[in-house]
Amino acid sequence: MDVSVLGNGPAVLLPVSIATMEGKAADDLRAWGADPNLGHNLATGLVDAGFQVIAADYEGHLRDEPQPRTLDAAQVAADLLAIADVAGVERFAYYGYSWLGLAGLQLALRTDRLTALAMGGFPPLGGPYAAMLDVTRTAYQMSLEEKQSPAQAAEPGDWDSADFTLTPDQTQQYVTLYESLQGFDERAALDKVDIPRLVLIGENDTIQYGEKWDNARVSMADAIHEFGAELTERAWGVHIIPEADHMGAMQAAAVLPILVPFLEKLRP
Repeated sequence: MDVSVLGNGPAVLLPVSIATMEGKAADDLRAWGADPNLGHNLATGLVDAGFQVIAADYEGHLRDEPQPRTLDAAQVAADLLAIADVAGVERFAYYGYSWLGLAGLQLALRTDRLTALAMGGFPPLGGPYAAMLDVTRTAYQMSLEEKQSPAQAAEPGDWDSADFTLTPDQTQQYVTLYESLQGFDERAALDKVDIPRLVLIGENDTIQYGEKWDNARVSMADAIHEFGAELTERAWGVHIIPEADHMGAMQAAAVLPILVPFLEKLRP
């Protein structure tokens, strides 16, 4: 896995690709509501703000070298620490979004090397661990079936019409991850996290899957609306991004105005 170190200042680990993309693949991602250059835009914004960025395409690594039987929460934390080791950085802040936000919490529970934790798109309290296990198990079953092209172009958020191209090993590793997190004691975990910490989630971050996905419902917004006050009492910075769904709340334009001031507190 290639690891990039950019800029100078307090270190921030971003477990995402910072490569830029253009052409049809980029246009397809934009049509889905995603930013094909998200990692690049996040890293550039942080470097311009005076931080050192350690970046590695962890999802891409797992796509190319899946860990179907071993990718539990402890292994994810170990992998993230290995990225910091390759960069030669002892102390660092962490920002991850969606399941990579979840990964940051697991990392914080297993090391004293973190200076701060920023979770995006996944709540540290009320996390949809059971729902995500259902979704990943469905994805695994779909990966075992013969692939067919969608009848029509996928619309943003329409998971039933999206083409499915992942292999059994690629999907099984996420089943393994969420199986390892069933019964995870969130409140006990939060009692152990005493570094600066924040969570940011879109106001409308709820995904309602269709019949193809057994009508699963995964809501990050429900949890932050229900437990936001408790998290604030536990000294979390809680940011609800107005009118944003899961894709909208991950955009650099939404994240950087929250993340940069939070990280500024780490300066000597």
